[in-house]
Amino acid sequence: MAQSIDLQANGMVGLTREALVALCASLLRENGSQAAAQLQNAGYAGGSTLFEAFSQWLMARGHGTPESQPATMFAQRATEFFGELGWGSLELGAYGDSVAIIDSVNWAEADASSALEFPGCYLTTGLFADFFGRLAGSPLAVMEVECRSMGAERCRFLIASAEVMQHVYDAMGAGMAYDAAVASVE
Repeated sequence: MAQSIDLQANGMVGLTREALVALCASLLRENGSQAAAQLQNAGYAGGSTLFEAFSQWLMARGHGTPESQPATMFAQRATEFFGELGWGSLELGAYGDSVAIIDSVNWAEADASSALEFPGCYLTTGLFADFFGRLAGSPLAVMEVECRSMGAERCRFLIASAEVMQHVYDAMGAGMAYDAAVASVE
């Protein structure tokens, strides 16, 4: 039987979902739009430790390095890892060759009762940018386009190069739906 993740040995701490949601809500309430950047920066700062913990978790189970994971197994193993940490489930997919997607129907940072106007999993966008950027071997940008904190059924994150994500962001700013904005990249 596989062992649980040793948080202390991996430079991590346990945090209740309620504490995480309360912290994010407080930052948003007190700092407005600046909170998004603060939470993203905090997430990005923790991405390397999270990636190293994932690497050690895979190795302890005899799966090799993150980079050596077959695509068909990566999603399953990443879901198991993030689930074991209490973050929630992941479904990985892609829009063409340029944009990866991550969906979660139970992501820990989302708070369905908050009724936010915009997606609110800012800490996660920073974590994912660093985590998946390390996996890809190049910097990546992450944008949440659906969020349970807004009443959506899932949280959906788009992951791509900064250039592609800027194109998507600009197209959305001009009124295009995110799926159409992504399709315009191809």
